[in-house]
Amino acid sequence: MNKPKSRRKFLKTLVAAPAVAALTTSPFFSLSAVNAKNTFSHKFKTSLNIYSFNSLLREGKIDLFDVLDFCAEYNFDAIDPTGYYFPGYPEVPSDDFIRKFKKQAFLLGLDISGTGIRNDFTVPDAASRKADIEMIRQWVIAAAKMGIPNIRVFAGKTKHEGFTRDQVFEWMAKDVKTCCDIGKEYGVIIAIQNHNDFLKTAADVDRIFEMVDSEWLGLNLDVGSYRQHDPYKEIEKNIKYAVTWQIKENVWIDGKETPTDLVKLFKIIKKGGYRGYLPIETLGAGDPYKKVPVMLEKIHQAMDKI
Repeated sequence: MNKPKSRRKFLKTLVAAPAVAALTTSPFFSLSAVNAKNTFSHKFKTSLNIYSFNSLLREGKIDLFDVLDFCAEYNFDAIDPTGYYFPGYPEVPSDDFIRKFKKQAFLLGLDISGTGIRNDFTVPDAASRKADIEMIRQWVIAAAKMGIPNIRVFAGKTKHEGFTRDQVFEWMAKDVKTCCDIGKEYGVIIAIQNHNDFLKTAADVDRIFEMVDSEWLGLNLDVGSYRQHDPYKEIEKNIKYAVTWQIKENVWIDGKETPTDLVKLFKIIKKGGYRGYLPIETLGAGDPYKKVPVMLEKIHQAMDKI
């Protein structure tokens, strides 16, 4: 009587084993391996990185709830609120504010796709970096309370005089690994951003991922910050790590800002197996209430073509 059940169990094991073995051969199991083997149809969701409203938010002319209303009006799928627009930053917002913001986003049909803070792991002073790690810990906890799946961090831009890049990579990898352990504890991915700071190229990004070697490290892939080489080729090289994005109006080609070829970009993203949020961020002069809808329409048109 037990034979059919045992046989079924054995066959299931045979079927599952190759897939498990294939996935676990990569140190980036949760990111690159899954994306590379993703056989699902692509799914893109729009989010707004609210740095697009930086000046108005900094000047106190609008607040986070105004941007929530804007996102709802234009049918974004989500909002990506950077930490320094919350009251009291660099301290985390109160639990009362967190509950209020999370509730309002939900009632408007918006997910909160990510958040981010300012840190600098290129600083030679270990105490300063330790303080940044503690700040990241507090914001990871706040992100978890809001149901935010990832938090952006930076490599940093201090000149680190007297230390080589190899030395900086060593201490940076250790610090980022510590942050990933914190992220794992609370279920929040640490999304390091290529920001044309210490991490300038796809090779730089590869190096930090190889050194940290954590399933809780992802990439906030900033399309406008690859400025040394062909940005589209750099994106192709790093897309396996992407857990979120900054889709910008312009990329840099041969030292010049050039309008982003959104169709080309989205084809690369689709081919890379990415499924999820594509936060957009508009920069420079101009009224975001006018600029963002224009860019959003261009994005929808590009998505329709692929």
